[in-house]
Amino acid sequence: MTFRKVNIFILALAVVIFLLVLHHNFLGLSDFLKRELSDSNALGLQPIDFIPEAPQKLIEKRNEKEIPVVITASEDRLGGIIAAINSIYHNTKSNVVFHIITQNDTVDHLRSWLSNTVLKNVKYQIIDFDPHVLEGKMRVDSEQTDSIKPLTFARFYLPNLLPYSEKAIYVDDDVIVQDDIFELYNTPLKPGHAAAFSDDCDSTTNKFAVRGAGNQYNYIGFLDYKKETIRKLAMKASTCSFNPGVFVANLTEWKLKNITNQLEKWMKLNVVEELYSKTLAGNVATPPLLIVFYKQYSNIDPLWNVRHLGSSAGKRYSPQFVKAAKLLHWNGHFKPWGRTASYSDVWEKWYIPDPTGCIQTAAVWSPSAIVTTELK
Repeated sequence: MTFRKVNIFILALAVVIFLLVLHHNFLGLSDFLKRELSDSNALGLQPIDFIPEAPQKLIEKRNEKEIPVVITASEDRLGGIIAAINSIYHNTKSNVVFHIITQNDTVDHLRSWLSNTVLKNVKYQIIDFDPHVLEGKMRVDSEQTDSIKPLTFARFYLPNLLPYSEKAIYVDDDVIVQDDIFELYNTPLKPGHAAAFSDDCDSTTNKFAVRGAGNQYNYIGFLDYKKETIRKLAMKASTCSFNPGVFVANLTEWKLKNITNQLEKWMKLNVVEELYSKTLAGNVATPPLLIVFYKQYSNIDPLWNVRHLGSSAGKRYSPQFVKAAKLLHWNGHFKPWGRTASYSDVWEKWYIPDPTGCIQTAAVWSPSAIVTTELK
């Protein structure tokens, strides 16, 4: 009887020791998980700087309230993207995440500019754009070599670049935002529409500027209507064009309608048949968009794309009108970092000097050469 009690005691003691060991291991695992979660949160609060090898959990666990803003960044125009991001970031209370499309030779410089200035807390994702996707899709004339760059076509591939987003805003690098971009993001898109643009002839800017923009406000200004392929589309030459430098995209609808494949189709056809207008002046991304979205897009508020500031037409705007604009767009020949464009002083207020010292000047773009002028 005594021997049996001893066995029971030993068994009970063993169970107690086992439970104590199990409890100790559980506490260790709990501490480990807490450290892991703490590390993840710390990383999440830092600028999202994953190129292709990003932790999958950071991509999948997106906040539904995030506003994706897509912008391209080329090395020779980094000052433009910095000013654009700065204006967006400081004029919104929304959770904006910038998806910066660039190429490998620009990544380090861009990261340094963002992390060592007042933009260090901006949420962003740097995405490397592979120019090989454009092989066989670009027709480059000798006179247009400098104006045609791979990043110009990055907007065609939005669902590929942002696979986990349902909606996004695209803006060119020559813009300044003066209002909360959340309003632009909330632009209503009609059922079946994959994007919302600003019309070139019905916009607020038309009242001031379209007369100074030549034929670049209707379809005949972008497409060669002498070509049979264009005529077969039965698109009226007088149809108002739209500006693709600022738009809101429904990426779910974009994928359903295979917009990217349609755009690539027309790019390839242009290589063979030269379908674009001879007076295009380098706006090579616009023609395929006009064809694919013909009468199949929604409209954004005209004040969210007040353009032509990069041409002589921009001089017609009054200071009061420029101040009321929600987004200023220096599309055209002259850029605000060159000071020859209209209202470049507005752009300079948002420019942040390069902390690396690599860029100390602003480029003045001219047909034959690039001259430099010191920034204040």
